[in-house]
Amino acid sequence: MTQDIDYNLETKLYNDICGIIEQSRYRVAVYVNSEASMMNWNIGKRIKEDVLLNKRAEYGEQVLKRLSGKLKNKYGNGWGFQKLQHCVRAAYTFTEEEIMYAVRTQLSWTHLRSLMAVPNSLARQFYLEMCRIEHWSTRTLDDKIDAQLFERTAISRKPDEVIKAELEKSKVQNRIQPDMVFRSSYFLDMLGLPDVFSESDLETAILNQIQLFLKEFGSDFAFVDRQKRIPVDGVDYKLDLLFYHRGLKRLVAIDLKLGKFKPAYEGQMLLYLRYLNRHDRREGEGSPIGLILCSEGNTEHIEYLMLDEDSPIKVAQYYTKLPDKKLLSEKLQRAIAIAKEHYRLNKSQEI
Repeated sequence: MTQDIDYNLETKLYNDICGIIEQSRYRVAVYVNSEASMMNWNIGKRIKEDVLLNKRAEYGEQVLKRLSGKLKNKYGNGWGFQKLQHCVRAAYTFTEEEIMYAVRTQLSWTHLRSLMAVPNSLARQFYLEMCRIEHWSTRTLDDKIDAQLFERTAISRKPDEVIKAELEKSKVQNRIQPDMVFRSSYFLDMLGLPDVFSESDLETAILNQIQLFLKEFGSDFAFVDRQKRIPVDGVDYKLDLLFYHRGLKRLVAIDLKLGKFKPAYEGQMLLYLRYLNRHDRREGEGSPIGLILCSEGNTEHIEYLMLDEDSPIKVAQYYTKLPDKKLLSEKLQRAIAIAKEHYRLNKSQEI
């Protein structure tokens, strides 16, 4: 009996000590990463100020190469020419306030290198906030950037000052905003659908590949129900899919539609949302949000209905095959231009 007690005490002691060691190692790793990132930025800042801004820009590359040779001799191969280029690029990309914020959010130097490749400052801030809140790995960040996640979100189609305000709100409240979650298009090529398919086929394919579908939507979506029964005045309606988003703390109703968006879809979704708000919303949750997924985009219809501003309903186009990146970029730029022009006209009418 005594031996059993001693064994249990020793096991607890061992586990406690392991916990102390692991916590200390984590804190050391965080500290080292923070110091390394700040060191690299400061090195880049020093090079930028001393070499590239003092009328010696034409000799910048030669200076960096000679400098890297000396540093490699003293500190090892990690201080090559390319490493110094990354340091300088970091100094040009991030202000001191931005780099200190990134370090406080525990982004690694590899994260920062990926963010440096994003030319749009608002897009960089968006990805930084998503990394911070959703704890993205560097591989996840690279995948999201490559898939043009920012350009596909509802927030990207808003004017710059509105985007800045929403990102700042996300930073202060430490949670993502709805328009940072919902996207203008979803890539569903992983579902393996035939060229001709019905909405029922689409729903079944989504459920068969639920894990991949959830990954495309984002890490905080949880599946709740399919063909959710919505009884109203003796009529049974069927909501295609019902999810819950942990970050937003809201139910998310999803309706799948073939073809272009039709105004009647808005009324149908509002009916679903009001039912869910009355019968399925739980204490502490926000009001439900609706997402209408259409197989074809018609941005003007959506803009005139203003569904992507304060409406609880979001409309997105889904792709069953990945489109050409150039074509997608052109479509998204057109959508952004329409949204900004719509906003500008509204402002001029108010004046």
